Amino acid sequence: MSRTIIVGGVAGGMSTATRLRRNDEHRDITVFERSGYVSFANCGLPYHLGGVIENREALLLQTPESLNDRFNIDVRVLHEVISIDTAANTVVVRDLATGNESVESYDDLVLAPGAQPFIPPIPGIERAASLRTVEDLDHIKSLVSPDVKTAVVIGGGFIGVEVAENLQHRGLSVTLIEAAPQVMAPFDPEIAILLQRVLEQNGIDVRTNAMVTAIGEKDVTAGDEQFPADIVIAAIGVRPDAAFIAEAGITTAKSGHILVDEFGRTNVPNIYALGDAVMKRDFLDGSDNPLPLAQNANRHGRVIADVIAGRPVTTRPVFGTSIIGAFGFAVAGTGWNEKRLQAAGREYRAIHTHPINHAGYYPGAKQLALKLLVDPATDAILGAQAAGEAGVDKRIDVILTAMTGGLTASDLADLELAYAPQFGMAKDPVALIGMVNDNMVAGEKTIQWHELASSELPLIDVRTPGEFEAEPIPGAVNIPVDDLRERIEEVRELANGGPVVVFCRVGLRGHIAIRTLAGLGIEAINLDGGYVTWEAGIASQK
Repeated sequence: MSRTIIVGGVAGGMSTATRLRRNDEHRDITVFERSGYVSFANCGLPYHLGGVIENREALLLQTPESLNDRFNIDVRVLHEVISIDTAANTVVVRDLATGNESVESYDDLVLAPGAQPFIPPIPGIERAASLRTVEDLDHIKSLVSPDVKTAVVIGGGFIGVEVAENLQHRGLSVTLIEAAPQVMAPFDPEIAILLQRVLEQNGIDVRTNAMVTAIGEKDVTAGDEQFPADIVIAAIGVRPDAAFIAEAGITTAKSGHILVDEFGRTNVPNIYALGDAVMKRDFLDGSDNPLPLAQNANRHGRVIADVIAGRPVTTRPVFGTSIIGAFGFAVAGTGWNEKRLQAAGREYRAIHTHPINHAGYYPGAKQLALKLLVDPATDAILGAQAAGEAGVDKRIDVILTAMTGGLTASDLADLELAYAPQFGMAKDPVALIGMVNDNMVAGEKTIQWHELASSELPLIDVRTPGEFEAEPIPGAVNIPVDDLRERIEEVRELANGGPVVVFCRVGLRGHIAIRTLAGLGIEAINLDGGYVTWEAGIASQK
């Protein structure tokens, strides 16, 4: 009987174990998990902390007993693998309850140890709690006593934002401190600022460009300020929890992440790895990317189980699709963001739109912010981001599916998406952004919000006089789109033989303006995404 040992019993490890059992009824499958729980919903931990998920037991999807009963898998919690002998095909396992150690042999070894919180050397950091496991959750809950009134969360990523929201739900006064210029680094600043505003509107004090330098008994120091903190949560990031492989000859990146091929195989025969501790293959350039996402861990567990069982298998690179919600507002993305494209020196075309999620005449319509990044040479979709109160996940998932299927940005305009007034629009936001892209392929020009400050071209606001006065962009002249024809000589004088930049609130009237002016012999450039995108971008720099 062949034996497979799996190190780590949460998303990736347990996905591998159960799929492998379905493939092979006679294999000996043993899972070692260092914590006291397996197959728990770690993505749901913050929401139990805030009371959104009331029942703690709902997070415990399986137990060692249930897994043994249904799948005949030997699951041992509170067992830590501390070393691997690849020559002998054995691992040394420590029973954390007794301290006893044993040597266990394997035919195949699957490493899914996950990640551990990064703890920086800040004075007083020992007072900060982290949230990765059920034990962490229980510890934080024990800290939130009736006399606890204030909390500081260090780190504005996924876990930091979710914990900040849920501590606020518990009635605490919360400060969220982020060292970077913005929260939620995977998103571009003009998108991330929208989520930051929602956090602030709901009472969370968000501080960016702020480095924590000390943690006291009742406060946290960042820069020249001190913030009250009855409790402190560190959510600064994670590192691969793979120190035990150091002497095993398994190849790792400088970051400590395990290197694997597209089928999860390490450089050592019969040893596989997946989850937060491994590098994944990026869809755009094939580079190694950590991307600690649960959906990838589950998918790769299925792939590895099929490889071990000898089944035919196909796999795809990763896109990094993610979503986060707070106070009823969501931000999602897939593929590369603009910051990464700029850093890599890649050419791209950026498009911003602000459609509503369903027909405006049907009650409850909400505005979206949608961003598309496109290769100008091939029209391939490089990435997308969306933000809003409703319809965010749907649009990003549609765009991801289009990317996976090799559709171009212009192809989005022809997607036959489900429509009824309460669900979408006859021109769905995804199709609409494809139409905007198609206009750009045909020659329409835009300027980005971050390029406007350095532009010396005349700037024309084609909105109404009331909008012009209420939401101005410095240096603009107001000529409403409906007045362009009768005031064309004024436009010619501004243009002085060259192009002009036009803008409206979200870009639609700007598009109409540049088509009108083109017909009258004047070249015009539209401010991409209009005033709404420009204002968000400028706010993100403050």
